Amino acid sequence: MTRILTYNIHRCVGTDRRLDVGRVADVIAAQRPDIVALQEVDVGCARTGGVDQAQAIAGRLGMAFRFHAALKVEEELYGDAILTALPERLVRAGPLPGHPGLRRLEPRGALWVEITIGDVRLQVLNTHLGLVPREQLIQATALAGPHWLGGPDRRDPLIVLGDLNAGPRSAACRALPHDLRDATASPRGGRRLATFPSAVPLRQIDHLFASADVIIEAIHTPRDAATRRASDHLPLVADFTIATAMRGGRGS
Repeated sequence: MTRILTYNIHRCVGTDRRLDVGRVADVIAAQRPDIVALQEVDVGCARTGGVDQAQAIAGRLGMAFRFHAALKVEEELYGDAILTALPERLVRAGPLPGHPGLRRLEPRGALWVEITIGDVRLQVLNTHLGLVPREQLIQATALAGPHWLGGPDRRDPLIVLGDLNAGPRSAACRALPHDLRDATASPRGGRRLATFPSAVPLRQIDHLFASADVIIEAIHTPRDAATRRASDHLPLVADFTIATAMRGGRGS
C-alpha cells in the first residue's frame, strides 16, 4: 500500500494568519505519506520571510523534492512541488495557458514526475488551476492535450491531483482524460470530500484522478484542530495499490 497526499498549503499562512512552515510539515507528517503534492508554495519570497518552503518541508519530512514556479518575480518564486523519499525523475514541468481575454490572472502550471514503487513506475502530475471557470477549462484541456497527457510521455499507472479550484462536476474536471477515474467518486472513496475552506469545509476543489490500474483503497480529508488552522485547505489523502506491473508503455 502506498499513501499520497495533495495539499494547498497557502504559503504556510494559516487561518489564524500565522506563518508557520513547521506546522504545515507536522500536518503532513502526521499522515505518513509516501508521496506529497503541494500547491501555493513560496520560495524566496519576502512576504514569507525568504524561506524556500519546498526545501524546508521536504527536509523536515526526510524527502527529496521537485518544484515548479508558476509565477516568478525577480528572485521570488511561487508554485507547486512534489516530495517523496522514493526514487523519482522529472517528466515535465511547465506553464499552462491562461484566458486570452484576462491577461492579469495569476499564471498557472503543472509538475509531472515518475516515481518508482518497487518494480512499478508511477507517474504523478500535480497542478493548480485558475479561479475563472473558462480559464480552468482551457488549462484542463491543455493537460489532456498532446503537450501533456495526450502525448507520448504518458505511461500508466498515472495519478493526476491538485487544487483545480472547481467542483467534481465542473467542465474542467470533465475535460481531463476520460480514462482517468475520479478517486473521490469511487465506491471505496465513499462520499465526496470537502476540502475548502478548512475551518468549515463546504466545497471539494482538491482532487485526485487515477488510471484504471491504480486501485484506491481509502481516501479521506483529515479534520482536526491542526488541519483547520495550518492552511485554508484541508489535505486530501489516499491509500492505493497498483493492479499490474509496469507495462512497457501506454496501451502495450
